[in-house]
Amino acid sequence: MSYKFIELQVKDYVATITLAKTESLNALDVPFSTEIVKALREVNARDDVRVVILCSRAKAFCAGLDLKAFASSGIDGSPKGSLEFPEKLRALFDSCDLIEACMKPVIAAVHGMCIGGGLDIISACDIRLCSEDATFSLREAAVGLVADMGVLQRLPHVIGQGFAREMAFTARFYNAKEAEKMGLVNAVYSSRDALMEGARAFALQIAGNAPLAVQATKEVLNVSRDASVQDGMNLAKHKNMVLFASEDMKEAFRSFMEKRKPDFRGK
Repeated sequence: MSYKFIELQVKDYVATITLAKTESLNALDVPFSTEIVKALREVNARDDVRVVILCSRAKAFCAGLDLKAFASSGIDGSPKGSLEFPEKLRALFDSCDLIEACMKPVIAAVHGMCIGGGLDIISACDIRLCSEDATFSLREAAVGLVADMGVLQRLPHVIGQGFAREMAFTARFYNAKEAEKMGLVNAVYSSRDALMEGARAFALQIAGNAPLAVQATKEVLNVSRDASVQDGMNLAKHKNMVLFASEDMKEAFRSFMEKRKPDFRGK
């Protein structure tokens, strides 16, 4: 599949989706978000992809909503414009929802600014990493809006209600050290190159595990956020009833007995 604003590379079961709308610092509009959705659907369907890295070619990870595109979209303060905006901007919402729905774990590798909708995107990812120059801001309150792409629902599960409310109410910028302290990112790297090396190391470690088990684990984790402990455990037991019959499970036992690294095939 060809893209204008996306670069997609697959190597060693790792798909790297690079946001490359460089002239606007990956500011989000409908055409750009539509390509993000298409890329996510492509990697989700590919058997040669077990984990995804989401990164940026621009000087920033994402500058948030493209306000110029928003202003020219026909959405205004009229009752009709207000009613139309959810459907007209559907691709923006889908770009976050499909990260969460993707069967494969998604790692966000953030450098530079990650503003507004960019924070929505990374809050839907499974793992977040950043370089020392990264800054994060939940900007909507500063421009008279409520964040509506999922960050207010997802971010509290990542950093807790206290920090999430602080970010949402103040709309200020947080540096990489603060983001790590809050638990927004798992690790901070000295440079963009070191960040990408770290992200790939994470991805390869994940890709080396049984893909069906990793995918089932992501599903159980997602469901368990809004389920009781018992319901979450029941789903995990159901998944294992299926996985016990998989070829990967048999390979895990064989490789253990033969004292070698397993060769999982996702079957």
